[in-house]
Amino acid sequence: MKKQQTEFERAIEVFRNQGGLLRTSEAMELGIHQRTLYLMRDKGVVENLSRGLYRLAEMPPPGRPDLVTVALKVPKGVICLISALAFFDVTTQIPHEVHVAVLLNARIPRLRYPPIRAFRFGVKAFSAGIEGHEIDGVPVQIYCLEKTVADCFKFRNKIGLDVAIEALKECRMRREFNIDKLMGFARICRVGNVIRPYIEAVF
Repeated sequence: MKKQQTEFERAIEVFRNQGGLLRTSEAMELGIHQRTLYLMRDKGVVENLSRGLYRLAEMPPPGRPDLVTVALKVPKGVICLISALAFFDVTTQIPHEVHVAVLLNARIPRLRYPPIRAFRFGVKAFSAGIEGHEIDGVPVQIYCLEKTVADCFKFRNKIGLDVAIEALKECRMRREFNIDKLMGFARICRVGNVIRPYIEAVF
């Protein structure tokens, strides 16, 4: 019992030092035995957020758990489209899945939770406009607002033109929103001619 308690205490300290979130493989690399990890889960010491991803139960509730989980499970992905709009609070849409951008040939992991919807991008469009944000201590890649709006017009047939237009109208109220940047990203996404009439009508 004393040995088990010692293993528990050490494992908890490892989780704390890593910000309270660990994948199974990371936990094992840091010296937490798989048996200890499962026992911690069964006793409620850690929570299983998704397959192979654990969170220390004593940590404060995550503010955006879906984005954090996807960032950890799809480390080469970028939060995009409606999920990015929701992050920037420029949409009335309620995301029922996390939208994540991946490269054309990328492998997309299957998650039990949260549901994800992947959108494939070419190299130039994928790498443009990425911002790094920290959510609950976890680095999360999200496209900037201007790139997100351009992407919404690019994928308008998949998410709805109304979503893209609404986002553009909402951005009109943001002083920091830059039309020149938007048009730069629109050209990269090859939707410059598509988006120009809407910009002229809205701004």
